[in-house]
Amino acid sequence: MAQEGSVPGGESPRAAVAAGPLPAETLAEMRELAGRYPQARSALLPMLHLVQSVDGCVTQRGIEACAEILELSTADVSGVATFYTMYKRRPVGDYHVGVCTNTLCAVMGGDAIFERLKNHLRLGNDEATEDGRVSLEHVECNAACDYAPVVMVNWEFFDNQTQDSAVALVDRLRAGETVTASRGPEVCTWREAERVLAGFPDNRADDGPGAGDASLVGLRLARENGWTAPLPAETQPGRDAQ
Repeated sequence: MAQEGSVPGGESPRAAVAAGPLPAETLAEMRELAGRYPQARSALLPMLHLVQSVDGCVTQRGIEACAEILELSTADVSGVATFYTMYKRRPVGDYHVGVCTNTLCAVMGGDAIFERLKNHLRLGNDEATEDGRVSLEHVECNAACDYAPVVMVNWEFFDNQTQDSAVALVDRLRAGETVTASRGPEVCTWREAERVLAGFPDNRADDGPGAGDASLVGLRLARENGWTAPLPAETQPGRDAQ
């Protein structure tokens, strides 16, 4: 149930989707994406991200454009768009906040963080604030278990979060302050992030650290102790002589 101060389904008052076909420039970029692959239909995933970078979500006009360019049915495209959770059928906020509530993050505090943010923002799952700045959802594993509990903003990592740090994070986002990810660049808007995921880099990929200490502990211990991995069976000396 939507709460006071929220907009159901993630749609914000300022997130109106333009009518008519996609811009000619976007259609040209979609065709360029299709040309990058031996099988054009392989471009569907980045094309859907490109649609989201323009419309803020996967719109009907975006589905129809993908289908026409890739010679697929709209049902095929819709099936993909509704299968993957990174594709949204309704607009999200400028900063989409995902709180990992999978097992490890949950027991490390992810569930409590999600509840605190819901109460602080007066939002339910998959809802956006009335000003359209922030939307909130709980997500499955972010593949960053060594930094649990993890929060993501537009797919950038914020590690080792607490309830208080997560509240401070969303307040800074709503205030328009510059926010830098734990292991990455300054956080851009949802639409800007979607363009990067579509395959059009913004040259910020190397900003900020790429890996944190927790991810490299095993490698450091192996080097310090002289540990090495065993050779694959097919290359072990003397195997052919047995």
